[in-house]
Amino acid sequence: MAGIKALVGLSFSGAIGLTFLLLGCALEQYEAYWPLFVLIFYILSPIPTFISRRLSDDADASSNACRELAYFITTGIVVSSFGLPIVLARKSIIQWGACGLVMTGNAVIFLTIFGFFVVFGGGDDFSWEQW
Repeated sequence: MAGIKALVGLSFSGAIGLTFLLLGCALEQYEAYWPLFVLIFYILSPIPTFISRRLSDDADASSNACRELAYFITTGIVVSSFGLPIVLARKSIIQWGACGLVMTGNAVIFLTIFGFFVVFGGGDDFSWEQW
């Protein structure tokens, strides 16, 4: 039952993050949908970790090159998703208020993705591999 509560909490926080992102795009004073390109980063960010967990055999090793590379690539994706709204705002493509809303949405969404890996990443009975 605790896994279901975690899943409901994660989906609620994901909805809050997407709400911030859409507010940064669709409010009347902003009216620029360029920040929606960060959705690509939301989709790409967990993929290296999924691949490294599938390919790595020894989970007890202190350092795994495949997993470290996946963390590096994931970090680059996350930093890029925070950098894109800043670049768009500096070039006056979007306004700074929209940039703030998009960055707030980024923080909430990436904390949700991190929470997903914390809750469902272990090898217990209730894992993400069941879905």
